[in-house]
Order: sequence, then structure tokens, then C-alpha cells
Amino acid sequence: MSFQSPLPWALCKPEWDNCVPSGEAVNMSSMQGDPVSSAELYFTRTVLRQSIGIDDGIGAPLWDLTLCLLASWIIIFFIVARGVKSSGKAAYFLALFPYVVLFILLIRAVTLPGAGNGILFFITPEWQKILEIKVWYAAVTQVFFSLSVCSGALIMFSSYNDFKQNVYRDSMIVTTLDTFTSLISGITIFGVLGNLAYELNYDDVSKVIGTGGTSLAFISYPDAIAKSPAVPQLFAVLFFLMMAVLGVGSGVALLSTINTVLLDAFPRIPTVYMSAMGCTVGFLLGLVYVTPGGQYILELVDYYGGTFMRLFAAIVETIGVIWIYGLENLCLDIEFMLGLKTSFYWRICWGIITPFMMIAVFFYALVTTEALMFGGTYPYPREAYIAGSALQYIGIALIPIFIIQALWKYRSKNFVETVKRAFGKKATYGPRMPQLREEWKQFRRDAKYEQELKRKNWFHHIALSLFGGYRSRNP
Repeated sequence: MSFQSPLPWALCKPEWDNCVPSGEAVNMSSMQGDPVSSAELYFTRTVLRQSIGIDDGIGAPLWDLTLCLLASWIIIFFIVARGVKSSGKAAYFLALFPYVVLFILLIRAVTLPGAGNGILFFITPEWQKILEIKVWYAAVTQVFFSLSVCSGALIMFSSYNDFKQNVYRDSMIVTTLDTFTSLISGITIFGVLGNLAYELNYDDVSKVIGTGGTSLAFISYPDAIAKSPAVPQLFAVLFFLMMAVLGVGSGVALLSTINTVLLDAFPRIPTVYMSAMGCTVGFLLGLVYVTPGGQYILELVDYYGGTFMRLFAAIVETIGVIWIYGLENLCLDIEFMLGLKTSFYWRICWGIITPFMMIAVFFYALVTTEALMFGGTYPYPREAYIAGSALQYIGIALIPIFIIQALWKYRSKNFVETVKRAFGKKATYGPRMPQLREEWKQFRRDAKYEQELKRKNWFHHIALSLFGGYRSRNP
């Protein structure tokens, strides 16, 4: 479709009411009702063949989307089947190619009429909202999905690093690039939205902002491409190739995470067989999303099976690592691995700011959660809300279930002793290489001796851990 001239989403079909062609100017005075871009109508009616609702079911999988889904999983299989090394090599292309396309789209977006208003709308802060906790909830949601926090991919990939790998440097690079990418993407999208508001004679850019999600990727960007004065087909091919690369990259990361967990549990199963099983299950589950009602299910699963559940997991992880294992112990491990003493800033963030902020956001989300409305207007059937809530709370319940299982496994006659044994580190914890392990044990013994000399009581220990008083920073 991207090779056609003109692009199929650049023009309106006769049966589309109040359609605004994405590829040409239009007389808005002849419009009746709310105008809709041809890119949006093409995506919802031609590509997705989206149903009005799911009260009567989601329908059967669409054959063309099913073939696309199958092709995606076949590509993922060939990348993952040889193990994490092959997926790591593929990451060079999967990570770098999208930036080339993104910069091309950025240049086109900022040159559109009215783009400046959209960009200003994007970057202009509303300081009165900084104290609203729902803004912080949205920020946490964005960071979790953008950095794949609590999805397992970060821990999985880092587990293949060398012991002395400079993860501090890597973390700073990844988070900086993520922020930079988000800004570039935002400027591109809001440049297009500013142009759309200009064409529709809207003074307020917020009037043309959709519901987010897939509409940003598959409506706003194609709308910008259709407005390209030269070879829009080339930009279209590059853009959708970029989207395919991003989708495959995400699939590779998630499947590699699952593969790593299962292969650790069942080491005798060859990687290729485990990958084949994972891809088959992924394809079968994905068939739900290529039905006419697939977008409704996607929104439901994303809402109930995504942010809230991952936020709870993040809180438990933070409490487990920082408060139970210990902030000072973590900082000592970092110092042994990297030769760097952890600064006051990171200690305060890890020990106080991050956990308490996430707990506050979690309870805010718990109290203010409202029933999901698709597109902000369509209420789901009652059965859908029940299924979504079950997905959410079953996922959350897994954590306390495994905690209870650990308490039962390490049970003793004394409850306090049982808790200590269940939450304590295993005897095998530490570097795997014998020489490094002995050096680490000696390093920890020396550090513990210094702590005993300085520590007066439990509160004093917390203060020293937060302010780095046990081990002063190098000049």
C-alpha cells in the first residue's frame, strides 16, 4: 500500500462522512459535523475493520492481519532461536534504524504550516499541575513502558554482562537516549497535530489530540507522510519498516526474557525448541488482537494487565532490594563491581524518594481508578470489566503467593527466624568465579567491620546509609 500513488490514506472515500483528506487542502466551510482525517478513517475502517463494539463478540481473525502477525513471529523466531547472542547482534539494526526514519519525519513535521503551535503546546509547562498526583502517575506509566521497567528484559540482558561491566555508564546512556527519543517523537507528533489544527481552523491544539495509543503511531505519522511534497511513498515505506523493526525488537526482548527463565528451569531443552514453543504461543494469543474487536481487547489488556500490575511489582522489588537486602549492601556491591562509591543523590532517591513516590502513586491509582472507556466514549460489557479485573488482581496476587510459599519452605518454630530465612540471601549469592567470590567476601567482611565501629543504633545506621557516612566518597 505504501508504494501506491497517491497513498491510500491520503484521500477520502465516498462513503466516509466529514472526511478531511490528509494529502491535500480542503474547504472546511463545506464540512458538517466533526471532521476526521482520512488517515484515521483508513486505519480504523480499512486496515482494522474495527467493529462498533464487542457486545456481540470480537469476530474472527482477519486473514491479512493474521499473515502479518505470522510473519512477525517467524522473524522473531529466527532472531531468538540461536540464543541471546544472535538477538544482541540484531539489536544494532533494530535500535539504530528507527532513529534514521525518526529524524526524517521530524524534519518534515517541523516544516508543516501550524507545526509551531503544536510544538509549543507540547513543550509549554503547566506548573499548576506539577502537584497533581495523576500527572506523576502518567509520568511513572510513561517511564515504565519507555524503559521496559519491570518487564524482565533489563535484568535478562544485564545477566549476560561481564561482572565488571560499567552498568552505571550504561544506565546513564540508556536513560538519556530514552529521554532524547521521547522528546524527538513528541515534537514530531505535535508538529503534525499543530498542522492538523491549522487545517481545521482550530486555535486550541488539544481539540485534535486523540485518545493516544495506536492513534499516535498509525494516524498522526501517516498523516504527516501524506503531506510530504516529494516522494511520500518513500517516507511511507521507511516509516512502516521502522514500525516493523520496533515491533520485532520489542518481541525479541520479551521472548528472550521468557526463554531465559524457562531455559534456566529446563536446561536440557534446546533453545530452538523453546523459541518455537514461545513463538507459537505468542502467535496464537496474538490472534485475538487481529479481529475486528481486537483494539478493544488491546486497550483492555493494556489497562488492566499493564501499568497497575507493573507498578505493584516495582514497589515490591524496590522494598526487597533497598529495604530488605539493604541500601548499604547494594552500594557495597556496586563499589566492589565498579570501583565507584554511590553518591548521596542516588542513596536518597533509592532509599526514600522512589519507593515513597511509587507507593503514593499506587494508592492514588487504587482509589481513583475508573471504569475503562474505549476512546473515552464506549463502555465495555460487564464481562469485559470482570475479565480485566481478574487479570489485574491475579497478576498482583502472584507476589504474595510466592512470599507465602517461601515462608512455608523455610518455616521453623520461630516466626521471626522463618522470616529472616525466607527473606535472607542464599548461600550461593555472590560472584560465580571462585577468585572474585573470595575477594568479594573479604571486601564485605572489611566493610562490615567498619560499620560496626561507626554504628551506634538502628536509626544511626539508616542515616549513615542514606548519607554515605559508612564509606565517604572519593575526592
